[in-house]
Amino acid sequence: MFKNIALFAGLTEENLTSLRAHAVPRNYLRHTVVLSQGDETDSLYIIETGRVKVYINDGDGREFILGTLQEQDYFGELAMFDKGPRSASVMTLEASRFWLITRHDFLGWAMARPEVLMNLIQALIKRVRGLNDDIASLALLDVYGRVARVLLQHAVEIDHQRVLDRFTQQEIASMVGASREMVSRILKDLKQGGYIEIDGKRITLKDHLPRWW
Repeated sequence: MFKNIALFAGLTEENLTSLRAHAVPRNYLRHTVVLSQGDETDSLYIIETGRVKVYINDGDGREFILGTLQEQDYFGELAMFDKGPRSASVMTLEASRFWLITRHDFLGWAMARPEVLMNLIQALIKRVRGLNDDIASLALLDVYGRVARVLLQHAVEIDHQRVLDRFTQQEIASMVGASREMVSRILKDLKQGGYIEIDGKRITLKDHLPRWW
């Protein structure tokens, strides 16, 4: 499984075997908080199966979803370099299985393999660029623009159609910083305009979304 993780691209089977010796499996039920913002933990989490959301909240029940991760993704990588508290919370969206590697074990293994450290630095840069795009979206786009961006970013091709089927309207609302009612209204308007179809949680993009609404 580890050979399919981008972080370990190019490593030999011998190197991957030595890494697995440090990894500990953990199983989590759906809607389990794996990490809480502010936690003092030091492990890297590699997702074997399942899906999680990464989010922040203000303590009053309002949350903003920074992103979702699934099989062959990982989280907690900042702890490999920084001993500070966790900057975001992580919750499972479905039953999940992870492999955990502590900072001590990971760095001891990675220091002899500089290509892994370079892969990790490049991954961190990519995520920072993604966060910059999210900030720009919140600052410059209206709610419709942010919803359209989520639909286009997360839709996958299934049977020659672009489909988004893993998010509830509340989750979309938490990703764009708006109310669920506002998101529901926008999706209803897009459906009536023939741009999308909605079947339960599944949203199918039928036409190019308009630039503004």
